[in-house]
Amino acid sequence: MMKAPKFCLPNQDETEICLRDLSGKWVVLYFYPKDNTPGCTTEACDFTNELEEFEELDAVILGVSPDSPKKHRNFIEKKDLKITLLSDEDKSVLKAYGAWGLKKNYGREYEGVIRSTFIINPEGEIAHEWRNVRVKGHVEKVKEKLKELQSANNS
Repeated sequence: MMKAPKFCLPNQDETEICLRDLSGKWVVLYFYPKDNTPGCTTEACDFTNELEEFEELDAVILGVSPDSPKKHRNFIEKKDLKITLLSDEDKSVLKAYGAWGLKKNYGREYEGVIRSTFIINPEGEIAHEWRNVRVKGHVEKVKEKLKELQSANNS
């Protein structure tokens, strides 16, 4: 298994969150394009709605986008989100995880966030990844995969 790239990023309250501080926990790290856009809002709300179940599975949910901490704070308040959002304004973490790259839209190529989700195990390794995520039903898939990985880890 590949080691998860290390990071330290500010959250919506400008508090630095580092991967090393979450050692021993399961981490669901998801990258999304932009606060307050339809798909990203659905995904953030789905993770918020399932947060208790993820917490029971000893998992931390971290959403990452290039938006500023201030925009994250606004998004959280507006949509009543309960998850932690991290700000990667220089896109270094997005790039480290391969979640930044060429995208195509209506035949036009541009660089942007590739919606991706990673499950990082308590040893700090990437246990599973999804690329080009379709939001509908995704959080459910993440939860199922997490349970599966945990039972494999415990046996």
